[in-house]
Amino acid sequence: MIIFEDCHWLEQLSSKGARELQVISLKSKLARDKLTLGSWITLAHPAVAEIMSRAGFDWLAIDLEHSVITIREAEELIRVVELSGVSPLVRLSVNDPVQIKRVMDAGSHGVIVPMVNSVSDAKQAVEAVMYPPQGKRGVGLARAQGYGSTFESYRQWLNQERVIIVQVEHIEAVNNLEAILSVEGVDGFIVGPYDLSGSLGVPGQFDQPAVKEAMERIRSIGIASGKAFGIHVIEPDVEELRQRVNEGYNFVAYSLDIRMLDTACQTGVGSIGSERE
Repeated sequence: MIIFEDCHWLEQLSSKGARELQVISLKSKLARDKLTLGSWITLAHPAVAEIMSRAGFDWLAIDLEHSVITIREAEELIRVVELSGVSPLVRLSVNDPVQIKRVMDAGSHGVIVPMVNSVSDAKQAVEAVMYPPQGKRGVGLARAQGYGSTFESYRQWLNQERVIIVQVEHIEAVNNLEAILSVEGVDGFIVGPYDLSGSLGVPGQFDQPAVKEAMERIRSIGIASGKAFGIHVIEPDVEELRQRVNEGYNFVAYSLDIRMLDTACQTGVGSIGSERE
């Protein structure tokens, strides 16, 4: 038997090697101001999701914005991540109620919503995740609802445990951040540093004064909000990861699959150097 704590369905293994597996609520960790570490999945193969799930992350985000992952592949990755005892999230390609409904029906524990620049953007995302009367999500039966057998327990789980993270990727979002975080149902935010720097006219130039000032404003608001506030450490740099944690970020994405793979390959090959000549 696979037992899920704070999860919305029960699945069974029929083999003699069946083992207990517990998914601890990500929502409860965020509510207790606990540090959580995650990463980004952009490669659709289930082995990638399985390997990363075994690394010890609290959550893994399946990226639909900057990848070619399909909704069908996303469901498979969600399944692999969850059955490995990690909370699966989906980074949407856009703040779209239809896409939100589909990934939630596929079993995602929550969504990371790009380009949330206003209170209305945040409310739209929350309403798309939640059923009436809290929201406007259409009711259907899919994997999340136990294919129809556990709808009521899923509905209760949704009210208590779904996670909604907004992305701060534009200076407009920075200017509206306190109001955005006051929207009921928003659990926190994560900074998109590249798009943020682009909105300031200096894409990728994180040392520019305007970018540094915006990042400090974001951090200060995050600390004061009492909600999860995060950042994406793009390169698999352990020192930067430690720095961000020390700065107070508590919803931290550590790199992504392709950067880890690329870095490991180049480090190994580069270590040999002239010996190959």
